[in-house]
Amino acid sequence: MGAPRRIAGPDAKNREVLLDAAERILLDEGYPAVTSRRVASRVGLKPQLVHYYFRNMDELFLAVFTRRAEEGLRRQAEALASPEPLRALWEFGSDPAGIVLTMEIMSLASRRESLRAEVGRYAERFRTAQAEALAELMGRAGVADDVPPAALSMIMTSLARVAVIERSIGVSTGHAETLALVESYIDRLEKALRPAGGPPQA
Repeated sequence: MGAPRRIAGPDAKNREVLLDAAERILLDEGYPAVTSRRVASRVGLKPQLVHYYFRNMDELFLAVFTRRAEEGLRRQAEALASPEPLRALWEFGSDPAGIVLTMEIMSLASRRESLRAEVGRYAERFRTAQAEALAELMGRAGVADDVPPAALSMIMTSLARVAVIERSIGVSTGHAETLALVESYIDRLEKALRPAGGPPQA
């Protein structure tokens, strides 16, 4: 019996380059276009190198996802710690590239059991962290009973995703009105979080 095939470590040369290439194809063409040959060709490497760094394509997809998910958790924490946390959170959650990548990975995970649990685990971490932060902010603003924080988190996430998806197919009816409604609610809460008559807190 031969020796097990060597799999390169997480910091090995070219690994990040391959992840960048896979992510770009996901964004530009969707997950069906991501193959070891396409990923390697995009950066001028041999297809065999993809399987040197990743045992299979599911492992590559998972690495793409977890890399961005960890960055997303960090950026969400930074948004919630900013002078205008609700506005920063909304802007972070409305990033088109982030939404497209998330939707592609979620579509893939719905078809591949090997990805489903990990994608779901990160999604729960995002939702829980966001809901807990919103609960604290809404309590400080005196509107804790307006909307359950977990529901507000889901509403904000869903609105941002639907808007990006609809814009990609040319649908815009109701977008301006919905954005105005969200902005109005955010303005009301941000004003309630400021010291009387003061600017946003740093």
